Order: sequence, then structure tokens, then C-alpha cells
Amino acid sequence: MVGMLGNAYPWVKAAHIIFVIFWIAGLFMLPRFYIYHQRVVPGSEEDLLWVERERRLRSIIITPSMILVWLFGIMLAFDLDLWGVPWFQAKFATAFLLAGFHGWVIGYGRKMAKGYRAKNDKALRFMNEIPGIATAIIVILVIVRPF
Repeated sequence: MVGMLGNAYPWVKAAHIIFVIFWIAGLFMLPRFYIYHQRVVPGSEEDLLWVERERRLRSIIITPSMILVWLFGIMLAFDLDLWGVPWFQAKFATAFLLAGFHGWVIGYGRKMAKGYRAKNDKALRFMNEIPGIATAIIVILVIVRPF
């Protein structure tokens, strides 16, 4: 059976996976940038360099990739009519939480650009693990389809 995407289906699926890779790579990098940025004196020349690096990563890679992941993913979900399938619902929920994490890291970067520094970087180090955990969960849900 061919869905609404027809012969475009493998291209949409490939684009979805490509932009997932870009999005997750950026989400791995950004908290690591924050860990290094955390040690820099607010307002210094090095601080301004970190602010610009982080802005570019967010605006050129992470946010556009996330938007495209959602666009292509929703197209695939409608094409395959996955909305009532339990493994897909769990994947969708995990991706939704990852998008929330995306929003948190964006907001944290904006606070750092204004001079905010946490007392220590333990939370950032923990947050650095979230994209990997979410990716592992999503891959297992899509490949293994445990339910």
C-alpha cells in the first residue's frame, strides 16, 4: 500500500533521519559549550565569543533541524497512520520531551549571554546526557517496537 507520500516516502524518511542527526549532534554540542562557557568571566572578550558560537549553533543548526525533524516526522506519521500505534506514541512523547529540552537549552544560553552563571556545572553535565538517552529510547522504539 502506498500512502499519500507515494514515491517520495523514502526521501522524506531519509530527510527525517538526516535532520535528526543534525539536531541531536547540536544538542550534544550546546550543553558542552555551556560547560566551557560557564568558566568565563561575563562580559569578557572570550564570553562574547562563546555567546556568538552558541547563537550560531542554535540558529543555524539546532533550531532549523528540529523544525525539519518535526515537519518530516509528522508527514511520515500521517503517511503510515501511526497515531494509534503504542510504540509510535512513546516515540512521539520522547521527541516532544526532547523538544522541551531543546527549549530549555536555548533559554539557558540566553541567560548565560546576559551574564548568568550557575554555582557549579553539575546540572549542565547531567543535561549533556539527555540527548543520548532520548536518542537511545527513540531508536529502540522505532527498531525493536517493544509494544
